Amino acid sequence: MKIVAEQIGKKYRKEWIFRRIDLTLNAGSSYTFVGPNGSGKSTLLQLLAGSLPATEGTLTYSVNGQALDPENWFRQVSIAAPYLELVEELTLDELLTFHQTFKPFKPGLTLGKIAEQLLLSHARHKEIKFFSSGMKQRVKLGLAFFSDSPVVILDEPTANLDRQGALWYHEQVRQLSAEQLLLIGSNQPEEYDFCENVIDVTAWK
Repeated sequence: MKIVAEQIGKKYRKEWIFRRIDLTLNAGSSYTFVGPNGSGKSTLLQLLAGSLPATEGTLTYSVNGQALDPENWFRQVSIAAPYLELVEELTLDELLTFHQTFKPFKPGLTLGKIAEQLLLSHARHKEIKFFSSGMKQRVKLGLAFFSDSPVVILDEPTANLDRQGALWYHEQVRQLSAEQLLLIGSNQPEEYDFCENVIDVTAWK
């Protein structure tokens, strides 16, 4: 899996968030985009995920040298971010069942095992709207960690997590497959202290 960005830029109204960015992101590696709030980290991650269009430049996705259809790129990506909402009227079990209809979980993971990994076995039949903010964040992260996707994107991954939740995050993120491509957006060093490639987006301004 490889993502190649060539001279990409994103503009909102008349303001450029970033311009003329060249990136090559390879599976089996992790990349963290750092910078203060408002620096463009989340915009870049959404663009790489295919959920936002670039204003200029081109993005190419490929597997083993074969280009992927951008229309099907969403099937390759799992993303967890504060701005993504869960279906709060569903119970945890219902949400996991719904999720796997369009993005399967990794082999061997049952609903029970996932709930156990999320530390939420006691809440399988509770509606998401009654979860605490920390529980909801673990669910968002779990959907990204446990989905059978070659690309995992995490934006502000420990937002709303207490110390126990942050320890859980570190344990889970280190268990991602060596073949997966991991992209993180953060301004908290403890969220990416294991990451081999750290890119400061303010250098693009």
